[in-house]
Amino acid sequence: MKAIINGRIITPNGTIENMALLYDEKIQGIVSLDQINDAEVIDAEGKYVLPGLVDMHIHGYLGEDASDGEEDGIRKMAKGIAANGVTSWLPTTMTVSYDALEKAFAAIKTVMAETKKDDFDGAEIMGVNAEGPFINAAKKGAQAGEHIRTCDPEFIDKYSDIIKVFTVAPEVKGNMRAIREIKKAHPEMLISMGHTSATFEQAEKAVRAGVRHVTHLFNAQTPLAHRDPGVVGCALCESRVSAELIADMFHVNKALFKVVADAKKDKLVLITDCTRAGGLTDGEYTLGGQPIFVKGVECRLADGTIAGSVLKLNEAVRNMHNSYRRLPLHKVVKMASLNPAKAIGIDKTKGSIEVGKDADFCFADEQFNISRTILRGRTIYEA
Repeated sequence: MKAIINGRIITPNGTIENMALLYDEKIQGIVSLDQINDAEVIDAEGKYVLPGLVDMHIHGYLGEDASDGEEDGIRKMAKGIAANGVTSWLPTTMTVSYDALEKAFAAIKTVMAETKKDDFDGAEIMGVNAEGPFINAAKKGAQAGEHIRTCDPEFIDKYSDIIKVFTVAPEVKGNMRAIREIKKAHPEMLISMGHTSATFEQAEKAVRAGVRHVTHLFNAQTPLAHRDPGVVGCALCESRVSAELIADMFHVNKALFKVVADAKKDKLVLITDCTRAGGLTDGEYTLGGQPIFVKGVECRLADGTIAGSVLKLNEAVRNMHNSYRRLPLHKVVKMASLNPAKAIGIDKTKGSIEVGKDADFCFADEQFNISRTILRGRTIYEA
């Protein structure tokens, strides 16, 4: 048994101080300091003790990309993002060929099994996020247009053991029927609309058909207008739908953080949408086989199209917290932990500091710099 003391413990309902967090592989309880008995004591030194963060939308990190289909690259990403407080994640593929997707899924599946073992020092893979190829070419953004396809239930069914979420443009011919078919066959799978030109009415129809999520809200979708609310309007109004936000203050103006947080509440999910340039210096990289150019927080194609990010999930928490100070910290933290865990159906074991869940934590200072990350009771990163 271990005990974390001298930490500000962030639970789903608030912050707890002057108590000890007891755990082994699982969380055993939050108790008074005189109840830790013979437990191994870990001093948090006044830092926040956050639940392990959950990044459900991340393409790459430290020069690697999930779409490369390289096992060593996936391992490097898993270990790298642990330094950002991430304990659970979904490697996210792009709109690439079926051959490339199959290679990527196979590599991810192999490393996913490794991350379940106690000798792996990296974040645990919970499945795959397939962002494409079932999108609208008119809203492809940085996706490769030559690989766009109509939504294919047979392909999804073939990889249903690993796909946790996939993105689809519901307005494209044949896609609405596919949404209904996939929802019926795999009710646990999260269907997200994104890279879409859907109208508000088409988006609402998609929700009725089974869509329950929106890929990177505001980006690569029809905007909110007072007579034509678009996909953004549907996302903000529809209580059944969770929505992603890239809170790097470049993809979406920080003035909207409060608006989105107030509208979506526990349905708002902070993501990174990070590319292989994450954790590296400015320069030229690739995304889905296309060159991207990175300068500061901006990632763009040669024509200026925004292409992913270099955001870290702990930075997203910091940006949201600094932009919406009146929102209690535990509600901000949920956006990067419990909310995504619920969206992808892993909240019974992940996403919050609650008795019986996996002992996944990270220690963060006032600026949300991470000094230690713990997965299932084992330290997988220490500054």
